[in-house]
Amino acid sequence: MSSQPTKREFLKYVALTGLTGAVSPFTALAAEGRVADGIPQGLAFLFQGDSITDGGRGRTADPNHVMGHGYAFAAASRIGADFPEAKFSFYNRGVSGNKVPDLQKRWQSDTIDINPDVLSILIGINDTSGEVHKTPGAATVEEFEQGYRKLLQDSRATKPKMLLVLGLPFAYPVGTRKDNWEAWRDGARQRAEVVRKLAAEFDAVLVDYPSVFDKAARLAPIDYWVWDGIHPTVFGHELMAREWIKQVGKRLPFLRQKYQY
Repeated sequence: MSSQPTKREFLKYVALTGLTGAVSPFTALAAEGRVADGIPQGLAFLFQGDSITDGGRGRTADPNHVMGHGYAFAAASRIGADFPEAKFSFYNRGVSGNKVPDLQKRWQSDTIDINPDVLSILIGINDTSGEVHKTPGAATVEEFEQGYRKLLQDSRATKPKMLLVLGLPFAYPVGTRKDNWEAWRDGARQRAEVVRKLAAEFDAVLVDYPSVFDKAARLAPIDYWVWDGIHPTVFGHELMAREWIKQVGKRLPFLRQKYQY
């Protein structure tokens, strides 16, 4: 396989993305010789968020545990196994219990310094929890939006061509979530609307996890997919990984061509 793309190959790639060179996140990759046979080379994928992303990940370089056991692991394992020649790298920096202010405190070391080409974020349910339980200092929806926007602005300021992937937070009336359910429901929905707004503002990929689980609940009870109303089961994580790949594939054609989700 050629290590340098021809002009024809790159133009074909741009045509497949449906984007012009001026706005494509990967125009710079072609200029650097990082597109071969229509596949960007050496992309760094970073998953950020709370416990749903954390997935019990290891805190060392041990490659057996570094991606955790959730949707981030499922998406990374699939893509990495199917495109070994592309030399992709995958990082999981989800931290259980995190809210937007927590991300802000570690954004430099856990995001900017990693310098990802694809940055995936799922955050909001702990911010909702703080509001439901009236935790001192809990951020309002407006503060959630301001903080989240700053994270995206800082990321794009460092790497303008970065592809952003924003996941919608979700909650279901299972277990203790049945208590104060209206507050959980409304808080999650309000923050999901913020994420929708930011995705449009930053031309990000939007991953609608609530829609995925709503559809899945027609096949099996919701606690089959989301065991406590917040955290997915192994089956729920699989659905999330499939949807992540499907939506990101709209910007990365090689994924769309490989997977039929």
